[in-house]
Amino acid sequence: MKPVLFRKILLRWHAANHRDLPWKNQSAYATWLSEVILQQTRVEQGLPYYLAFINKYPTVADLANAMENEVLKLWQGLGYYSRARNLLVTAKEVVLKHQGEFPANYSQLLELKGIGPYTAAAIASFAFDLPNAVLDGNVYRVLSRIFGVETPIDSAAGKKEFTALANQLLDVKDPASYNQAIMNYGAMICTPANPHCTECPFQSYCIAAKSDLIKLLPIKEKKIKKRNRHFHFLVLHQNGEVLIQQRTDKDVWAMLFQFPLVETELDQSASVFMKNGLTEFMKEVKELKEPVFLFHSELVKQQLSHQTIHARFYHYKVKGKFKNFQRMNPSSFDKYAFPKLIANYLAEEPAIFYKSS
Repeated sequence: MKPVLFRKILLRWHAANHRDLPWKNQSAYATWLSEVILQQTRVEQGLPYYLAFINKYPTVADLANAMENEVLKLWQGLGYYSRARNLLVTAKEVVLKHQGEFPANYSQLLELKGIGPYTAAAIASFAFDLPNAVLDGNVYRVLSRIFGVETPIDSAAGKKEFTALANQLLDVKDPASYNQAIMNYGAMICTPANPHCTECPFQSYCIAAKSDLIKLLPIKEKKIKKRNRHFHFLVLHQNGEVLIQQRTDKDVWAMLFQFPLVETELDQSASVFMKNGLTEFMKEVKELKEPVFLFHSELVKQQLSHQTIHARFYHYKVKGKFKNFQRMNPSSFDKYAFPKLIANYLAEEPAIFYKSS
């Protein structure tokens, strides 16, 4: 299919099916914020987060002056928390190096922390009307299927091939409308599973549809190995407060708060952990002596992109001074950024923390 025909069909579809989103035709800051939030996130899920951020931090300078814990708390539940930390770094960089204005230049945008080729192209086209084609998961999927590209999208050759194709198809006279159209098309019609092929105006041209390759394309070269992890959280109650700690490892949930944690290599029943795992924890935390068991939760799970967390919460009353933990009153839960798994547990069982203290 010739580029001019592809653009004509796509833009005609978009004119009839476009979505009015609050960041459309807004500042570079609003565009950047929306694109960072929407990475790995559906619009329906990301929209409330965008509105919360833009309301609390209406300018990039406001965000640059924010405390990290405040940003992480506002981000809570979205996952991929490195993106939230990079928000702060990028905002500070824009304020310090660019006088609070995002550079109207693709190459300079790429130099900012946390901004890759896709986000740079989105800002360049949406905020500055520059002819830079976006390539996100939606676009890869649309192009691979319609044009029958079987080169892996995560390979060097694939990135080069798709970049060339995307730039060839781009409407340089109106890059913003074109980029928005092709992303929306991937999100609304050419979806990952169960695409709406009967509604697709490209159906007679789509190579994947003709060759029965819809489920195969796009192809990824590298498959992420998924693993199971077993977390045992110790909810230690003392004088109306509970003990918490901040994660600092280069691991999931970095810099978020949690209850003291014991991770075991294999799955363990609650009774086995309380007999063995707790004993090992007490050897490391010398202050923990003769804890009084209250109860434990049912097993809860959280599915992350490349791992499944299996967790259980064990409640104990304790005595003594604990130097390496912070004390938190249950009424202050909402001031701390917790992983979604813990936040959900706190939301579902708030009365537990008062009755147990």
